[in-house]
Amino acid sequence: MRRVVGVNFDHMHMGDLLREVREHPGAEVVAVADRDMGRMRPVLGRLGLPETLATTDVAAALASRPDMVILCPATADHARAVEEVAPLAPGATILMEKPFAASLADADRMIAAARAHGCALAVNWPLAWYPTHNQAKRLLDEGVIGELLEVHFHDGNRGPLFHLADKVEVTPEEVERQKPDSWWYKAASGGGSLLDYLGYGATLGTWFMGGEGPEEVTATTWGAPGLEVDEHAIVALRYARGLSCMETRWGTFTDPWTTQPQPRCGFVLVGSEGTVSSWDYDDHVTVQTRARPEAHPVPAPPLEAPRRRPVEYLLHAMDTGEPIRGPLDLSIARMGQRIVDTAFQSAQEKRTLKLIG
Repeated sequence: MRRVVGVNFDHMHMGDLLREVREHPGAEVVAVADRDMGRMRPVLGRLGLPETLATTDVAAALASRPDMVILCPATADHARAVEEVAPLAPGATILMEKPFAASLADADRMIAAARAHGCALAVNWPLAWYPTHNQAKRLLDEGVIGELLEVHFHDGNRGPLFHLADKVEVTPEEVERQKPDSWWYKAASGGGSLLDYLGYGATLGTWFMGGEGPEEVTATTWGAPGLEVDEHAIVALRYARGLSCMETRWGTFTDPWTTQPQPRCGFVLVGSEGTVSSWDYDDHVTVQTRARPEAHPVPAPPLEAPRRRPVEYLLHAMDTGEPIRGPLDLSIARMGQRIVDTAFQSAQEKRTLKLIG
């Protein structure tokens, strides 16, 4: 039985990831840690886990000798968290909830700390587990739309405070009450829609592009008056073969997991021989080809074990020694971080930049 510890409940996805452990027949939650005991109790209660598993002492939690550590800190704390955990859990697999980091320098600190202590490190991008995006990648690899020329990405939600783990909704009044104190809206903590969502598009886009990065990046952002961080970002990427566009949004009309907003959330891939639209939460992708130019649906079958969810996949990799691949591959995620860093700096400097790193 694999032993799993959850550390830091800043990100609401900790509850979702611990639920995956709870439901896996080969794993168990042996401890959780956070600076605030009050943030852990509701999650443990929903999962039917005893409060005796919780502690405010990270070292005490990691003394349980975990095989896997799940980290969900604020973006600006990702590097510090890996540097704290890796020496205390040598050889463990560390699963960091997205995004990768607040900067490329922090991402490289994470990679170095994990390697120094024999830890495997993976960054979880929830979009990596959507059947549509996996079907789009299969069609790309099969050459159905020829050479990939453009990646168009739009994604977001009503805002990060509108939902808890398991997508439990929060009232607008409670959202406004929480905003002034929430790390999501603080620049020093790595808040903002660009740092929250661009990594999805940049990382999966790099996966679609076979690991290739853009030559130049141009970005602009917008946020409501009085906010420290952006709520909307538009990023143009110039590759050797053409342009791609990525857009992040806090403030979509509806959340995509309930009702797809307009613009829809997901990807449109344009190739030399066709196109694929791959929307979040759909059961199909839509394809055009030269042989069949009318848009037509292609089913996106459910993912199969052991590659349905991050915890299941990483436990499988631990048991088999299989390399971590796809969007969780650090070489793919690091290129995504390079794009995010360049976009963030481009928006600040209000000019086009060469790809950083």
